[in-house]
Amino acid sequence: MKQFLVLAIRRPEFDEAVIAPHRAFLDDLRAAGRLELAGGFADRTGGAYLLRGIETLDEARRLVATDPLVTARASDLTVFEWNAG
Repeated sequence: MKQFLVLAIRRPEFDEAVIAPHRAFLDDLRAAGRLELAGGFADRTGGAYLLRGIETLDEARRLVATDPLVTARASDLTVFEWNAG
């Protein structure tokens, strides 16, 4: 099964108000069986999450483009197909 690692790095103009909608987005992914794990970095510069049940990198990127961190322009998100073992 393919997995996709999403790295989120906060922009300087990051607004804490986006955290609640982002968490709701992750909760929806978890309920749909698409989120393996997620968490923030200890230094509060961003975080990461791991997607599963997605077929292609393009599909993962389209999904991540709907994350409130992206739509609010609060963070830069990069998606990688991850060969974790």
